[in-house]
Order: sequence, then structure tokens, then C-alpha cells
Amino acid sequence: MKALTEEYKVTKTRQVMTLRDSKDAKVRGAKVKIRTGRKWKAEEAVKEAETRLKHSVIVGVTAVGRQGFGMTTKPRWDTANEKGRRELVQQEIRQMEEESRNVKAVGMKQQGSWLNWQGARSRALTWSEIWSMEGYRLSFLLRSVYDVLPSPSNLYTWGLIEDPTCTLCKDKPASLQHVLSACPVALKDGRYTWRHDSVLKTIAAKLDTTRRKKRKMQKNITFVNFVRAVEKKDNQAEGLGILGTASDWQMTADIHQRMSFPAEIAATSLRPDIVIWSQGTRQAVLLELTVPWEDRIEEAYERKMAKYQQLVEDCKQRGWRTWYLAIEVGCRGFAGQSMWRALRTLGVVGAERKKLITEVCREAEVASQWIWRKRDEVWKSTKC
Repeated sequence: MKALTEEYKVTKTRQVMTLRDSKDAKVRGAKVKIRTGRKWKAEEAVKEAETRLKHSVIVGVTAVGRQGFGMTTKPRWDTANEKGRRELVQQEIRQMEEESRNVKAVGMKQQGSWLNWQGARSRALTWSEIWSMEGYRLSFLLRSVYDVLPSPSNLYTWGLIEDPTCTLCKDKPASLQHVLSACPVALKDGRYTWRHDSVLKTIAAKLDTTRRKKRKMQKNITFVNFVRAVEKKDNQAEGLGILGTASDWQMTADIHQRMSFPAEIAATSLRPDIVIWSQGTRQAVLLELTVPWEDRIEEAYERKMAKYQQLVEDCKQRGWRTWYLAIEVGCRGFAGQSMWRALRTLGVVGAERKKLITEVCREAEVASQWIWRKRDEVWKSTKC
């Protein structure tokens, strides 16, 4: 949700530039003063934004995040026309506001921890979603992201209790991270397994529907990976993915029972969460779901990739064309980038992919909300 202050400043900035750069000499010479508050002046903000843009021309192209040089391009101040310069100044004003917000967020240790979620996808909340949410669910979502829920660790920091130790394991401070993803007693009780299976059910149900669809078969998998600067994107439908290359897919999911890996593919004691295979084309897809703390999404991805690497090699040696897809969904309802890529690889694209990710995130969020509400109670294994 964008701040009203940002929109106010952008509007005033646009007004200043429209009057100052008008083609009518009388309008330019009128010297209309744009009224703003005492703490911020529109004319000074425009000068600062223009200075920053001119400096960026001198600096040249820089790397953005982990991307290489040249991966991200934007219009240059020295080559932009009058309209383009107005847009660049407005974008720079927005960037300046975003930087000030990030500085405040980083200054707050817990509340700004979401800035470190490099492996999680951003999540947009529309007003219709906010109005349809239950009050407790909306409160849990916002307060859990900023880590301001009344966990024993926070209550101890606020001076409201004397002992922040977890009431279940009696060992470590009960921070929100400990309650939702790191308590050994909660793990033994099956709380995290129950949440994992709730998310897995949603994914398995959609993949089961997708594999049963009757579609036009294609021999090879086609993807649109990227478009170079001098090229244009073809207006063609996205590829059908892996599931579009065969019509005899079989599927098993490790939910509520000890699933055994299909013997015709390989002999192993490992149990991926979902296995989809085609006997006719000798193709196999292994999926492993993890519901970690959002800060550890990338760590979980690397750990799962290493765990099943040998199994993938064994399947390939036996003549099976094998894909292994590790997918992560944060315990507070933020899907990992791996989830988005995996669905695209399988052939779940467009509105179906967005809808599935929304449902998956909601399942993880609601399950974590329930774990939070019942954090001081001992669960029986029969509930899981």
C-alpha cells in the first residue's frame, strides 16, 4: 500500500515541472509558487531529483541485486525528451521516498527483517481481500510480518514478563520464529507436519487435475526465457510444460501415509512429497515441499537440492528423464521464487498459477495462525 505522502509529493513535483517547462512564455514567467508544508519544498525536491539523475548518467549502468551488468535497463536523463524527463523526475521522487522508508525499516531490527527475504515473492493485498479477511487473520498477517506479535520473547523485551523461555521445550526463548518453525516439541507433536500436509494437499489436488487434462501433446518443452533488447516477444501462448509431453501420467503424494517410491523408477528409501511419472515416455518429476521461516527459504532450497541429487542421478542412469523441483512456501504465507518457477516448468501458468499460489499461501498462513493460537498447548499425534 503506497503512502499518501508519496502521492502528494509526486503530484506537487509534476505541477512544478509542468509550470516551469511550459512552452508558453507567459506561464513560465508567471512564477507561480507551489504551496507545500514547512518540512518539504517541491522546487527543492525537483532540483535534488534532477541532480541525482544527472549523477546516474556519469556513474553509468550498475548491477541491481544479484543480476549482472546490463540485465536491467532504464531511460537515461541525457537522451530523454521533455515528457520522459518529467516521468524520470517523478520516478526519482518515488525512489527517494522508498529509500527513506527502507532506512526506517532497517533501523528497526525485527520490524525490518522482511527486507532480507531474498527468496520470497512479494505479496500484494488488494482492498477487496482486506475487507473480506477476518479481523484476526489480517491482524496476524501484518503483525507476524513485522514480528510484533506478543510472543514471550517480545513480551520479555517490552518488560511485561520475566522469563521468555518456551513453555513447550523449556530450552530456548520463544520468539515468533521459534514458535512457528523451530520448536522441537512442536515438531514432535506434528504441528509443522500438519501445516506441511495442509499446503501439500492444495498443491497435489491442482497437479492431479492438471495431469488428467486432455491436451494437445507436444514432443518438446518450449519456454520463453528472455527477450533481448533488439528483439520482440512473440504473442504466443506459453509452453505446455512437462505435463504436456505425455498422456499417461501417474501420481503419488506423501500425505497421511508412508508412501513408497515407485519401484519401476528406482529403489530408494527417500520419499519425495509428490512423484509424477509416465511409463510410456519414461519421464519422472519429483517434488519436495518445505514450509520454512521466510529468512531461510534459500537455505532450505539448497538443502533439499543436495538431499535428492543422488536419487536424480540414479533415475537418469536407469533411463528415466528426471526433473527434481524443490519448492518452498514461507510459514507466514509468502511463496518462494522456486514455487513460481516449478509451476511454470510443470505447465501451470497464467491465472491458474496465480490462483494456486494464492490458495497455497492462504493455507500456510491459516495453519501458522492456528499453531500460534495453540502455542501453549500440547497436541496429540492423532490430530495430525
